[in-house]
Parts: sequence; C-alpha cells; structure tokens
Amino acid sequence: MTLRLSKILLLAGIAFYHTLIVFNNTTDYLSNLQFVQHVLAMDTTFPGNKGMWRALHSHFVDDLFYIGIIVWETAITICCWAAAGKLVSACRKPAVEFNRAKQLAVAGLTLSLLLWLVAFLSVGGEWFLMWQSQMWNGQQAATRMFLVVCAVLLLLAMPDSETQP
Repeated sequence: MTLRLSKILLLAGIAFYHTLIVFNNTTDYLSNLQFVQHVLAMDTTFPGNKGMWRALHSHFVDDLFYIGIIVWETAITICCWAAAGKLVSACRKPAVEFNRAKQLAVAGLTLSLLLWLVAFLSVGGEWFLMWQSQMWNGQQAATRMFLVVCAVLLLLAMPDSETQP
C-alpha cells in the first residue's frame, strides 16, 4: 500500500506543478510570452551565428506558440489529475486492477516528458538555439523537469503485485 500511495502522491505532485504552470501562464500571460518571443526571435543568441535564418519575428506566431504550450500544459494537468483520481479509486483493489488504472497516468506523464524534451529542449534549445542565450535559456529547468517526471514515470511503471508493502 505504501508504494501505491507513493505513486499516487508523486503523480499528484506533477499534476500540481503543471496546475501552477497553467495558472501562471494564464494569469500573467505577458511575462512568459516575453520568454517565448525572445527565444523565437533568437535576439540573445551568439552574435553572427549561422542559425539566425530560423528566427521568427511575428507576434501572431509568438502567441500561437505560447497558446500551444499552454494548451499542452493544460492537457497534462487534466490528464494527471484524472489519473491520480483513478489510482486513488483503484488503490485498495487487486494489483491487476491498479496496474490497469495506470494507463492514463502513463499518458499524462508521457505528455509532460514530451513537452520538456520536444518543445523546450529540442525546438527551443536546439532549433532556436536557446542554449546560446544567457537570459532566455530554459534548458536547465526543462532538463530538471524532464528528469523529475521521468523518475515518477519509472516508479509508476513498476508493476504492482499482491506481495508489495
């Protein structure tokens, strides 16, 4: 039971984190929009780098990217909270049912991993060369969150059995 509760609480922790992200991104839209604008404009990357042709200078595209991220984060939030609810409901059931109830949690955590890996580390970090920026570089935070979510997913994916504590 302890391991099951650990899985549920850690999943709820990820859901809570994403809830705060969505809250901050919607209630203080312009602050984080600046981050997206600078990354897409590549205006703080190394001077004279050969990747500047990738830079985007459109407020419409900035908003589109940012709204896409918020929608993605909202989907993660909903998925993880719903999954935590399913796991709570299955907590005292046989292992086979608890294991089956993990599917939505795996989906939500995978969406989170993809957000950090694809949107932030790949698109932002490599395509828009965010790694070159001293000020608008979210790679450390994205890497940290990728690793945290990965650890929770690995723990959650461990099959439960009837003999676990």
